[in-house]
Amino acid sequence: MSRIGLFGLGLIGNAIACRLIANGHEVIGHDPDPERCTQFADVGGAPCEPQAVWDSEIVFSCVFDTDQLSQLIHDAPKTNCILVSVSTCDPERMSGLAQKASEKGITLIEAPISGTSGALAKGDVLLLVAGDPGPMDQLDPIFKRLSRQYLHVGAIGNGNRAKLAINLVLGLNRAALAEGFVFAEALGLAPDDFLQMARASAAHSAVMDSKGELMAQRDFHPQGRIRQSAKDFTLIRDGATAAGQGLPFAQTYLAMMQDALQQGEGDLDNSAILLPIARCRPEEN
Repeated sequence: MSRIGLFGLGLIGNAIACRLIANGHEVIGHDPDPERCTQFADVGGAPCEPQAVWDSEIVFSCVFDTDQLSQLIHDAPKTNCILVSVSTCDPERMSGLAQKASEKGITLIEAPISGTSGALAKGDVLLLVAGDPGPMDQLDPIFKRLSRQYLHVGAIGNGNRAKLAINLVLGLNRAALAEGFVFAEALGLAPDDFLQMARASAAHSAVMDSKGELMAQRDFHPQGRIRQSAKDFTLIRDGATAAGQGLPFAQTYLAMMQDALQQGEGDLDNSAILLPIARCRPEEN
C-alpha cells in the first residue's frame, strides 16, 4: 500500500492517520506541536520533517484555516503530488491556491469533511470533493477507506461552498438542541429524560445521536471544537454578506460562539454551545 503524507496532526489529522494505518498504509506526518507528533507516533504514524511529507504521492492537509493552507503551499518545494485539503476554507480563495500549487507541480483537491473527528475515525463521514477529476481514480480507494461516501461536487471551491452551507444547517441544529436542553432543565426536566423524549419525538435529528449524550452529561471532550466552528461561521457570515444575503440565525449562533471564546471555552466540543446559551438571561424592559 502507498505511503501517504499528512500536514496537521490534530483531531482530524489523527483520525485520518488511524483510518489509513488500519487499512495498511504507511503514514508520515508533520506538525509543529511536539505533543501532537507524539500522539501521532502512538497510533503508528511516523513524524518527520516537511520535505519528507512532500515526497509522498498523496498528501493530506489538515491545517486549521485558509491562511495556513496558503502558507503550506507557499513553503512547498517543487514536487509532483496530490494535495488533498480536508479543512474548511474560504471557497473564494481556493481557485487561486490551486493555481499557486500547480506552479509547483502540486494538484490541489479539496475534500472538506462533513462529520466529527470521532465519526471520521470510524469511517462514517461524507467527503465533499472538488477540483480536477483526473486524480479521482488514484484517490477513490483512499476516500472509500476514510468515508461512508464521497461526492464530487465540481470545480475547486465548490467543496467548501457545499461544506459551509451544510455546516450552517448542522450548527443551527446543535444550537437548537442545546437551547432545548437549557429550556427543559429550566422547567425542571432531567437532561437524560428530555433526551429520551426528544429522540422519540418528531424533533429527532442526527445531532441528538451525536451530541445529545454530551449535552446531557456536560461532557465536552472535543471531537470538533467551538473555535473551529466559530471560524467556519465567520466564513459563512462573510460569504453571505458578499452575496447580499442576511442570515439572522447564523448571526445569533456566531454571537453565542464568540461569548464562549471570550469565556475561554473555544477548545471545548461544539456541544458546549449549551454553556453560553445557559448564561443568557431575559432582557429587562
